Amino acid sequence: MPDAIFAHPLLARVYDAFDGGRDDLDAYLAIAREWPTELVLDIGCGTGSLAILLAGHGHRVVGVDPAEASLQVAKLKDEAERVRWIHGDATALPALDADLATMTGNVAQVFLTDDDWAQTLRGIRAALRPNGHLVFETRRPERRAWQEWAADVDPVICDVPGLGAVERRLEVTDVSLPFVSFRYTYRFLADGVVVTSDSTLRFRGRDEVESSLAANGYRVLDVREAPDRPGREFVFVAERSD
Repeated sequence: MPDAIFAHPLLARVYDAFDGGRDDLDAYLAIAREWPTELVLDIGCGTGSLAILLAGHGHRVVGVDPAEASLQVAKLKDEAERVRWIHGDATALPALDADLATMTGNVAQVFLTDDDWAQTLRGIRAALRPNGHLVFETRRPERRAWQEWAADVDPVICDVPGLGAVERRLEVTDVSLPFVSFRYTYRFLADGVVVTSDSTLRFRGRDEVESSLAANGYRVLDVREAPDRPGREFVFVAERSD
């Protein structure tokens, strides 16, 4: 089941407001231009920011997400009709023959077990054309991002159209590496409604990710910096090996 931050109807509506300008997506748009790329598969597309951006630049796009509430938000956006939306996950994709698959927003970290991660990689591989590419990001464990999260105790308030002011607080609830758990608490100031969302992420090192890719039918072509977050994340560029 997806976390409440993506699946709860109220939280899906406020997600973009708290997520900011998404400057990170420019790098993925540039990557899509590195090879002949007609069809892009956006895994964990959420509220559709990358999928709609790619579609606006002439790509055919399939956006996949297990959170129906997030997809409903995506479908209301301008040019959403350019994207094919699928409610589901990467383990049950139709035959797509995609040129490129992407996972932004550190989606790769939500797969906690080795089996879930392997099944996801195999599902994506089956949806790619021969020698198609997979690109995704994941936080560097050595950067210990959870320490910054734990120190960030001040609330953030955003004004969300149709909902008014919403306050968000973040609390790190457990660190049992490679797993880190945290809770977002949202207070809707107009009516006092409070909704919480608990999440757990797995922090995999570079060698572990590269090994998992090789074991599940990929060739690692490059490991890059995230241009907007240097030193904080790995960006893996892999190719389906046949």
